[in-house]
Amino acid sequence: MIDRVAGAAPARIESWRPAAGPAETRSADLDALADILHAVVHDGAGVSFVVPFSRDEARAFWLHRVLPGVRAGSRRVLLARLDGRIVGTVQLDMATPPNQPHRADVLKLLVHPAMRRRGIARALMLALEAAARADGRTLLTLDTWTGSHAESLYRSLGYVTLGVIPRYARGSTTPALEPATFMYKELSE
Repeated sequence: MIDRVAGAAPARIESWRPAAGPAETRSADLDALADILHAVVHDGAGVSFVVPFSRDEARAFWLHRVLPGVRAGSRRVLLARLDGRIVGTVQLDMATPPNQPHRADVLKLLVHPAMRRRGIARALMLALEAAARADGRTLLTLDTWTGSHAESLYRSLGYVTLGVIPRYARGSTTPALEPATFMYKELSE
């Protein structure tokens, strides 16, 4: 559980390197990432999961769907830490076809609901763009719920709307099908 910290220092953004530390640190990171995913799903975020959604399911997502890509080098995960605790994350998926080595997908920009409105998501995205450039990726693509705060953030960062698909995915806390906005950004080299 994360409590609001009034006047806290800005979050530190870092790459997740689960192989670099002891197994206990990796396990603690997985637990923290699971807590964030669990919290945002239960807060109504459209991030591919629906309630009921347990912390065990959230941990399994990180362990079985994300960690293998990080280990293989096809996925980068950035973490936002505040006072040593993980409070946000975003992923860069670089598993693209051979004719698209310049492109990557932005996935799962997540900030714990108690930590929102502090610039953490913006800081994560700016760091992700720098990491993408460092990896030779100059075109980023993503999708987000139409009309969400995330869509506004992406627009403010220069992402261009490609289009909207109606009734694209179910909301996490409702059976209603929601539209998704698909966006891209060309990065300068």
